[in-house]
Amino acid sequence: MKDKRILYVSSEVVPYLPETEISSMSFEAPRLVNQQGGQIRIFMPRYGNINERRHQLHEVIRLSGINLVINDLDMPLIIKVASIPKERIQVYFIDNDEYFKRKATLTDEDGNLFPDNDERAIFFAKGVIETVKKLNWSPDVIHVHGWLASLLPVYLKEYYKDEPLFNESKIVTSVYNQSFNNTLNEDMLNKVKFDEINEEKIQVLEEPSYVNLMKVAIDYSDALIIGSEEIPEELKNYVESSDKPVLEYKSKEDFGPAYTSFVTENVL
Repeated sequence: MKDKRILYVSSEVVPYLPETEISSMSFEAPRLVNQQGGQIRIFMPRYGNINERRHQLHEVIRLSGINLVINDLDMPLIIKVASIPKERIQVYFIDNDEYFKRKATLTDEDGNLFPDNDERAIFFAKGVIETVKKLNWSPDVIHVHGWLASLLPVYLKEYYKDEPLFNESKIVTSVYNQSFNNTLNEDMLNKVKFDEINEEKIQVLEEPSYVNLMKVAIDYSDALIIGSEEIPEELKNYVESSDKPVLEYKSKEDFGPAYTSFVTENVL
């Protein structure tokens, strides 16, 4: 992995949010590559419940200030950055007052999904790609974690398909069991279609369930990693029929060597 550029895009990362399978692996995988001499960047949303003072987040003015069009509305993109203590790893935070200022991540205090989670996912995907373009940093591998990040593969390969910076980039998606009940906003398909993404390729988003969001991510990935010991049967079958390289579930203890070999042999 030495000198390889790997971009990690996750809905949650330790230590900024509590420990889950996703937040933990979104820290462990970059740390591993960092220790092996790889170049890494991590992106996550700047949720309102992240303590900016404690984690020393600060805005990067040169990267902020552009507007992203989401469903025909201009939404300002704010980029903040922090360093994970002791690891010398930089984390970039995608922020916008409308989408991320509320003091919660994905659900309200009653556990209901926010009705604009679909737009937040679109904003996050476009925000990451636009920021990487501004950094002029061409990743060898883009590793995606969590359903809020699941639109990044389709946006990269459809909306940004003519962007030369990503011509050689390979996408790896980790598939977890961390899902949600019901669906996101039922108008999600039209909002993604607004970006001139072919409807046939995202037809499953007519019902924007967790499984269907992950199916879109799987379709547009080059390799897959099973991140949970158990995943929904429908997703398991979809992964198996995808004909893509798959790293089966590994415990935290066994993950490092298996991940290194898998990425080196199947992705790079």
